[in-house]
Amino acid sequence: MTHSKIIAPSLLSANFANLEYDIRQCEDAGVQILHVDVMDGHFVPNITIGPPVVKAIRKVTRLPLDTHLMIEEPDRYLEAFAGAGSTYLTVHYEACRHLHRTVTRIKELGMKPGVSLNPATPIEFLSEILPYCDLVLIMSVNPGFGGQSFIPTSIDKIQNLSAMIRSMNLSTLIEVDGGVTLDNAASVAEAGTDILVAGSAVFAQGTIEASFKELQQAIR
Repeated sequence: MTHSKIIAPSLLSANFANLEYDIRQCEDAGVQILHVDVMDGHFVPNITIGPPVVKAIRKVTRLPLDTHLMIEEPDRYLEAFAGAGSTYLTVHYEACRHLHRTVTRIKELGMKPGVSLNPATPIEFLSEILPYCDLVLIMSVNPGFGGQSFIPTSIDKIQNLSAMIRSMNLSTLIEVDGGVTLDNAASVAEAGTDILVAGSAVFAQGTIEASFKELQQAIR
């Protein structure tokens, strides 16, 4: 995966009755990374998938799997998601009691660690953990459901995080998830985002290839 700005289709919005087909469509469109949302019904009010589905996805694609754990006690499942084939594993700041330990363990298991922040969590809370992260995921909606509207103040948050990363001379990637559409993708990218997660904007707007390429064009 290159470090140019890219769109990461969120499989939460794909057709779960024919997931392999949608993944193939993503590959054919030129997708570089797939985003996988894991929810437990506790940390967020929704339940999605677990390691068995991630393992099944890994069997049908070589694309990097960007697995986002919106779950309580993520430490209990790190080994399972490593074994399932996750490339990036992102945990929530709000869900981790000993975040440095969790991030270190993700790296030990051969994955790239990410830390996610809910909309109300300040980026300043990342100052100590940032050097250990490959990725920071800014939630631009309240996590739990697809199809929500982008929270406008997320733009300032992205810009401030980008400045913090530069000031610390780090190469940490910024990812944004929630409400990314054709209308706001350019401004989200310009704010300093490296990876834009897009669900319904890719999977619910006509063909996957046309939607993906239109979004990709918007952020260039």
